[in-house]
Amino acid sequence: MASPSRPRQRIKVTPASTAGNYDQDDDDHVHAIYQSPNSRSAFERVLDTPQASAAMVGVLTAIAFALRFYKINQPDQVVFDEVHFGKFASFYITREYYFDVHPPFAKLLFGLTGWFVGFDGHFTFENIGDSYTDNHVPYVGMRALPAILGSLTVPVVYAIMKETGYSTIIAAFSACIILFDNAHIAQSRLILLDATLVFFMSLTIYSYVRFRKLRYWEFTVEWWSWLIATGFFMACTWGAKVNGILTVATIGIAVLVDLWDILDHKKGFTMEHFWKHFMARAVGLIVVPFIIYLSFFYVHFAVLTRSGTGDSFMTPAFQETLIGNELLMNSQELRYFDVVTMKHKDTKVYLHSHPDHYPLQYDDGRISSQGQQVTGYGHDDINNHWQIIPTKALPEAGRGRVVRHEDVIQLLHISTQTLLLTHDVASPLMPTNQEFTTWPKDDHSRHNDTLFYLNIIDADSEDPWKSKSSYFKLVHGPTRVSMWTHSKQLPEWAFKQQEINGNKNPTEKSATWFVDQVISTESPEGLSGEQVPKEPKKISFFRKFAELQLLMLQHNAGLTSSHPYASGPINWPFLISGISFWTENDAQKQIYLIGNIVGWWTCVIALSIYVGIMGADLLARRRGIEPIPEAARGRLWNSAGFFLLIWAIHYLPFFLMSRQLFIHHYLPSHLASALLAGSVLSFILSDTVNYPISIVGRWTKLRKSEYADLGMKGPVVVGVFTFILFLMFVYMAPLTYGTPGLDGEAVNAKRLLSSWTLHFAAKETAEVS
Repeated sequence: MASPSRPRQRIKVTPASTAGNYDQDDDDHVHAIYQSPNSRSAFERVLDTPQASAAMVGVLTAIAFALRFYKINQPDQVVFDEVHFGKFASFYITREYYFDVHPPFAKLLFGLTGWFVGFDGHFTFENIGDSYTDNHVPYVGMRALPAILGSLTVPVVYAIMKETGYSTIIAAFSACIILFDNAHIAQSRLILLDATLVFFMSLTIYSYVRFRKLRYWEFTVEWWSWLIATGFFMACTWGAKVNGILTVATIGIAVLVDLWDILDHKKGFTMEHFWKHFMARAVGLIVVPFIIYLSFFYVHFAVLTRSGTGDSFMTPAFQETLIGNELLMNSQELRYFDVVTMKHKDTKVYLHSHPDHYPLQYDDGRISSQGQQVTGYGHDDINNHWQIIPTKALPEAGRGRVVRHEDVIQLLHISTQTLLLTHDVASPLMPTNQEFTTWPKDDHSRHNDTLFYLNIIDADSEDPWKSKSSYFKLVHGPTRVSMWTHSKQLPEWAFKQQEINGNKNPTEKSATWFVDQVISTESPEGLSGEQVPKEPKKISFFRKFAELQLLMLQHNAGLTSSHPYASGPINWPFLISGISFWTENDAQKQIYLIGNIVGWWTCVIALSIYVGIMGADLLARRRGIEPIPEAARGRLWNSAGFFLLIWAIHYLPFFLMSRQLFIHHYLPSHLASALLAGSVLSFILSDTVNYPISIVGRWTKLRKSEYADLGMKGPVVVGVFTFILFLMFVYMAPLTYGTPGLDGEAVNAKRLLSSWTLHFAAKETAEVS
């Protein structure tokens, strides 16, 4: 640390004559000047003028736009996850329903941008490397959206640092870490979600800082404005990408700490005062964000009204709300004695049987019933045909012959004239499950074993059974097992078809089937009724919203398959590995997502220093020693501590996730670490801080002010650091922009860590003496 510029003393504060002691907080009152700021160095005074700060913002923003728009038309091909998010934008334009694990806000913006620049949605972004130019796609306009948001993130970072009380040069330091970061730039130049996520996350942080600075002007218009703004931007962050929920959690924790402080009886606040604050935050940070979040899905559903690639993920009731959906167009009520084919919802095999029987003894020595085989078969075949047999008296005609939810039925296999049956005999592949077989229809000795309850999913009593749209479970009457199948194949004696067995778990979701075809029917409409156009059905918005939210969570957790560029969270801060976004073999060009190693490692060092400083301070204070002045300590605990909280909440939860993870998941935490790095640098370079910083209230006791003074060492240190940061950015730029192409030796030179998997590297040969 620098040598002290002037002695400090603790100011004893007496309570104000109002309901609460507002003056007990640490960071306060920017308008209360008790000491002249002119004692600082001339350079510091010049840099901290509004004119200098505005000039700094202008320069940083201009450079940010220049770097992010530089050669944004290169490459003119689909890059990495543009295959997904570009495709989703096209679906908004064609209004075809799709499914994705992320909320729709950022993708809606891409769709709107694409429509605005003239994209007609015809290009479907099928493969990485597909040409935009050949297909006349206005991709530059669509890439401009994340480039703009990524560029604007830089001045927001600067503004956060200024609003939390740091000098212009320190704010510029944190902004430059983002400004010259290769990973942030690469993400901001493509049709990807992360630039939108990081931008709105930074706006959320900025708005909350502004709200906290107004805590002595509670319930004023400005106070409410920044509270609502925090909630709005928080909803946008959450709506941009599913991990935006971590920003919600961060603000939630900060608010709980804030409310806990207000609850302290030593502050002199009444419980009525506490509940006013509680309700205000509930409205601004729960009700408003939730309404905004809901509105994204409302627009999403309102635009996507046509059948599309996402239909199959949704329930039949949802699918029937979409224009042109197969279930809507072709489903029909089923009647007793109809002949149908049935398919398993997940594996898509038909319920099948054939004259062959199970062997007497299986390979493991177990004995079978030697009954007729019932299997799952993947192809259309006459042996897939089953007739629905009633178990109750029916009227001669009319609606009484329609099959309904919870009816008890039999299924007759047409080819062999046998009834579907299950019994307490172990299945061939799973000894814990029951064997499915058939029984001659004229032999009534095992009548009860051929009875099945028809349980239509999400149906009410008396709802009709329909082809295509009714997902159902077939539950055996006597034993209560559900007909089920799995992907493992039976041996050669069953022609390697899938096993059908009775699953004893009544909640097994994969024991779900649907009627695929109606082969023959006694319906008055006949089979031609399938082609009659039908109006889309309607279900409530909240039902659709709840269904989609559950699916998003399930599928996001299910992204567990391996990926060559997936990496663990422990690797991210150190840039152990990146992601290959795109390659062009002929010119040996590539885009490799990797951060600026100077900036990222600086942030890691700053995190370590911060933890060390705070740990040492706690130990010293335990022994009655106070090595850090009160104002500087308050800044470290409050502002820097808030930045550490943001970093931790956006980083540590990934250690608990089993899904695919990539280095770009660290970008929000990297931004937080850049803020913290500025805090640590300010502490190292200056004994003093800009204090107080909050807006003074009408009843606030004023404290002595002090000002950070970095002198010449601040600009020199930040200038040298920024120059090195810029040199590293330029050195790695060919991997960020995908141009120019690099020969093998140049690629090897760019691989700063041996764990980076770059393409077109030259083979290293050992010299032989």
